[in-house]
Amino acid sequence: MEPTMTSASLQESKTAPGGDGFRLPDSAQIGYVHLQVSDLQRALRFYETLVGLKRAFEDGSTVYLSASEKSPILVVLSERSGARPKPARSTGLYHVAIRFPSRRELAKVFYRLYRNDAAFQGFSDHLVSEAIYLADPDGNGVELYSDRPRKEWVMRENQVQMATEPLDLDNLVAELSEEDKSAAVVHPNTDLGHIHLHVSDLISSETFYSGLLGFDVTQRTYPGALFLSAGGYHHHIGINVWAGRGAPPPPPDAVGLLRTGIYVPTAKAMTVLENRFAENKLPFEAEQHDRLAARIIRVKSPDGLAVEFFTNDSLS
Repeated sequence: MEPTMTSASLQESKTAPGGDGFRLPDSAQIGYVHLQVSDLQRALRFYETLVGLKRAFEDGSTVYLSASEKSPILVVLSERSGARPKPARSTGLYHVAIRFPSRRELAKVFYRLYRNDAAFQGFSDHLVSEAIYLADPDGNGVELYSDRPRKEWVMRENQVQMATEPLDLDNLVAELSEEDKSAAVVHPNTDLGHIHLHVSDLISSETFYSGLLGFDVTQRTYPGALFLSAGGYHHHIGINVWAGRGAPPPPPDAVGLLRTGIYVPTAKAMTVLENRFAENKLPFEAEQHDRLAARIIRVKSPDGLAVEFFTNDSLS
């Protein structure tokens, strides 16, 4: 579950350690996650049949899933036969958060999961959002949530008030009609709201995600965690050291996160990022990804996590 957060700060962190004031465009957002799984068909039953995502296309043992059978892609699954569980004390994915466009759409997926005896891990009202927690068959954490309208977010001294309170499931299910209860797929406007990561060190991670990549720090008051976003969102990225400070990366043959795709709206923004990486002597790769119809710039975090910035016509 997300940690309990009271009086969570939306601090205006203009410059992270080592930063120079560069910020990402307001419309930047998490685009997709690429996960390594041990059994592709088992994973597809979870993400397609239970969650309700749709298969857009396949490439060998890799399947691309979206909310509409076409771009934008939200989840990419690659099978590695015999992949082992991710060690508990290691960096990598804490959870990926699939965001629904309304609480009614969230209620639909909850009811579908409930009918299929899903193993829920928790239910939370975060004041700014309502969330359901569970894990996929490989133990990858998954949050399903919908935001409350921004006008309902309570601000106090430039801080957004967040918490972890019980979710009123009866009230959520009351959103549904009888027809809604048989829904089999997600709404086409479903996307990824945020990703939460285990890291080995908060200071070096803040320098990377805020100082270099350009996310704003939105909350730093919870012990062992930090939250960041673009455009004043409550968070696009969460990082924590709850797996242990100095935790090592998982082995290459473990299930879990392979890469995170971050959408930026323009080719100009991509060029600025590429120049920043070159100026800061951060190794990067640039390519045109035909399957995603996107130009990609790939870098690695201090923990070796692959982060891909991309822009394409499908989200522009």
